[in-house]
Amino acid sequence: MNLNRDQLLEFVKPHLKKSRYEHTIRVTDTALELARKYGADLARTEKAAILHDFAKNKSKDELKQWILKDQRLPKDLLYYHHELWHGPVGALMLEKEIQLKDKEVQSAIACHTSGKKDMSTLDKVVFLADYIEPGRKFSGVEEVRELAEQDLDKACLQALINTIQFLMKNKSSVYPNTFHAYNQLV
Repeated sequence: MNLNRDQLLEFVKPHLKKSRYEHTIRVTDTALELARKYGADLARTEKAAILHDFAKNKSKDELKQWILKDQRLPKDLLYYHHELWHGPVGALMLEKEIQLKDKEVQSAIACHTSGKKDMSTLDKVVFLADYIEPGRKFSGVEEVRELAEQDLDKACLQALINTIQFLMKNKSSVYPNTFHAYNQLV
């Protein structure tokens, strides 16, 4: 199914809380700015950004069942915080919901929270847009916003560093893909 911006927003809206829908619009606008700056495909960027949190408000149990049943999903996800699950699961749910078959868009949705090794420009743009969108207010976000003006890789690297440090400070586990993304960018 080839949906335009308005159709995609209309599709995703009932699946999200009001604040998450507003976040999605800000991520989409931020992602398009970054895509123009760094040469990512605009149509794919818009689609991935609008759909990135499609599964965010799904129940933990529903997401877990997808991980257990779909062979394409890594089972080690179950050992990490469930906040990570909505990206990879959502990318596959969208195959069923709207026949999303674009592997590049699915990749950007799947890794928008954790990052991963060998991120494409599209992956980085959506990852970074989700991190720096104007509604985000946390320590370190301003530095990443400034870096995003100059260098996509340096901005992604700093976002990963901030994330890893935050998780370690809170004695939370760090998903291996986050370390793989960090190691590659460093």
